Amino acid sequence: MKKVEAILRPEDFEKVKNALKQMGFVALTAYPVKGRGVQGGVPSYDMLSKMKLEIVVKDEDLEKVVEIIIRNARKGVPGDGKIFIIPVNDAIRVRTGERGNDALY
Repeated sequence: MKKVEAILRPEDFEKVKNALKQMGFVALTAYPVKGRGVQGGVPSYDMLSKMKLEIVVKDEDLEKVVEIIIRNARKGVPGDGKIFIIPVNDAIRVRTGERGNDALY
């Protein structure tokens, strides 16, 4: 399992979320964040508003999810965002006790 953390422009979040849902990846966590990339922000703004999307996926779904995010968030200019991929040792569905991949979708 992998955790995908994507930092996106706020205006791209709905498009990414809807594309993930359309492809069967419904469960996710998202929240507003502030940050800056290698450009250090923009004149008169030190920290820019972004959305952070987190989704844990089966290893075999990782590249599909990454491609969906890129296809729906890329404009080809600085500020498009970043995607981080983190190993996940286990997942447990609290309601049923299911573990691993069975707890994901």
